[in-house]
Amino acid sequence: MKLHTVFGLAATASLSSIAAAQAVPPEKAFGARESVVSASLSPDGKTMAFLAPTAGKGNALFTVPVDGSAAPKRSMVASGDPELISSCGWVANDRLLCTIVAPRESSGFLLNASRLVAIDAGGTNFKMLSERNTDNALYFNRYGGGIVDWLPGQDGAFLMSKWIVPEVTTGTNIKKRGEGFAVERIDTRSGQGRSVVRPILNASEFISDGSGEVRIAGISQYTGDFSATGVVRYMYRPKGSTDWKDLSSYNNLTYTGFNPYAVDPSEDVVYGLEKQNGRFTLVKRKLDGSDVATTVFTHPEVDVDGPLRLGRKQRIIGVSYATDRRHAEYFDPTLEKLATSLAKALPGSPIISFEGASDDEQRLLIWAGSDNDPGRYYLLDRATKQMRPLLLSRPELDGYKLATVKSIEVKAADGTLVPAYLTLPPGSSGKGLPAIVMPHGGPQSRDEWGFDWLAQYYAHKGFAVLQPNFRGSAGYGDSWFKENGFKSWKIAIGDVVDSGRWLVSQGIADPSKLAILGWSYGGYAALQSGVVAPDLYKAIVAIAPVTDLDEFRKQFIDTTSQKVMRDWVGTGPHLKEGSPAQNVAAIKAPVMLFHGEVDFNVKALESQIMADRLKSAGKPVTLITYPGLTHSLNTSEARADMLGKSDAFLRASMGLK
Repeated sequence: MKLHTVFGLAATASLSSIAAAQAVPPEKAFGARESVVSASLSPDGKTMAFLAPTAGKGNALFTVPVDGSAAPKRSMVASGDPELISSCGWVANDRLLCTIVAPRESSGFLLNASRLVAIDAGGTNFKMLSERNTDNALYFNRYGGGIVDWLPGQDGAFLMSKWIVPEVTTGTNIKKRGEGFAVERIDTRSGQGRSVVRPILNASEFISDGSGEVRIAGISQYTGDFSATGVVRYMYRPKGSTDWKDLSSYNNLTYTGFNPYAVDPSEDVVYGLEKQNGRFTLVKRKLDGSDVATTVFTHPEVDVDGPLRLGRKQRIIGVSYATDRRHAEYFDPTLEKLATSLAKALPGSPIISFEGASDDEQRLLIWAGSDNDPGRYYLLDRATKQMRPLLLSRPELDGYKLATVKSIEVKAADGTLVPAYLTLPPGSSGKGLPAIVMPHGGPQSRDEWGFDWLAQYYAHKGFAVLQPNFRGSAGYGDSWFKENGFKSWKIAIGDVVDSGRWLVSQGIADPSKLAILGWSYGGYAALQSGVVAPDLYKAIVAIAPVTDLDEFRKQFIDTTSQKVMRDWVGTGPHLKEGSPAQNVAAIKAPVMLFHGEVDFNVKALESQIMADRLKSAGKPVTLITYPGLTHSLNTSEARADMLGKSDAFLRASMGLK
């Protein structure tokens, strides 16, 4: 087999992809679910495992030898009605551990229930590892367990977090077992387990050192009515001890305090994030009782996103952050040099991610992609310096000419420079185009430079697409985040509106052909922009949007999240002023709404309320709902349908052919 060597790395021909390269209609090509997710490498580095979509909502677990000796083989399949494989990873060279999720109604709210299962790579020796709910349990346990430690070197075993539900013997008041969050060592071949950490009431998180010792526990704080406060108290255990000591507390609403992420056993420290000068900073704290804290990495302009980890040991190798592009600061000089070489060896694919490793780290699973490359996986053998292409992330787009994405700044009305990304149709002049402003979801999120299937589809159809990281976006520190995009909606929506005006002022957008489109919070921003600037946008598309802030907040009443959501959305006049469904009279542009009917994040009721009020006001509106689908519209067919119908709606609204 011919080798192609670049910068000391040799690349061989790729494995067969799951979907053969073929001409696929654009709606189906861009709307197709990603073909490779939850990719991992076996401990010996000889086999790759990944999840791939099947027809409808389902997905399947595949394994494939990385030497190209065989095609991918299916090990397990989930129909999506209702169960879905959420993630998988290796617990031995021949065995995988997977999380299965399925929706379950609780207190009138749809929530995911999970279960942990193990299966051989060949599809045999299936074992359910989660405890089954019994008739004697005091309540139904939705949580099927989590992975605390992969236990490298302990063939087929792992540490599992689990919630212990007390039981009552029928006809008596005698309770069996304790109650709380615990850790057990589970042998996935036999299904046998033993206690590692006894149940801790209200605990919600455990962190191990990657070598089998649980060092950190997080305990959620509740009010007297069992409402979560958003505060987590963290404790640690000194090395070799079973005694818990106070470490820190962290407030998930105010983002204050020290939030631990990973333990490094060699240094006996825990790495975590805390705010310094209004921005998240990577800090490490000693776990020897001295509580000595050291700043590891900070950036003067943006937040740090947390430590980078590698392999089943979850070794800490660096830190990640995003300015106009995603960056990695590696603590390991060998990996730093390797990442630089890879970026040069793979022209057009400057985003490099170490997705997995053999236990000896001699074989690395690498993902590489860019703005106009959806990405592909490679296997790098560090001993031979050979790099073999494996699988495409989105094979349906193979052969499509994709658009480049440019980082720009939009000048807001108050002079603030708002970072944004501009995607122009391939080969276009960049002037006088039909255009779409596309605010992101969240709101505590942000857009990044890279491939975006939604933006790329509309660029392919001839639209310029602008994605602003408006004030209220995460990643830029407290002064940019404000109080979040709901409480500070006037600032956030102001930046979104100014983004549309900027497109016109620069001559990029034809002012008679300017639209706005968003998903989730982005859908909210699209609708509220139609309220604030009714003459600017000629069409509005909102996918799974929040439309009424008070109604959105009420959805969480009688759940443990009711206080957190109340405080997050806030109270006061902004609930009415900032709700597009309560201000439909101001909207002039035609509106198209899409929503999955079993949306866990934002109930489909939000879109129904918006549609009903627009209709009552005599405004043009189209509502399209998808039975059985969630917030992400989780089938390729639904996404293709949404793309095609939204494109037709935009063209009709703006007089385009």
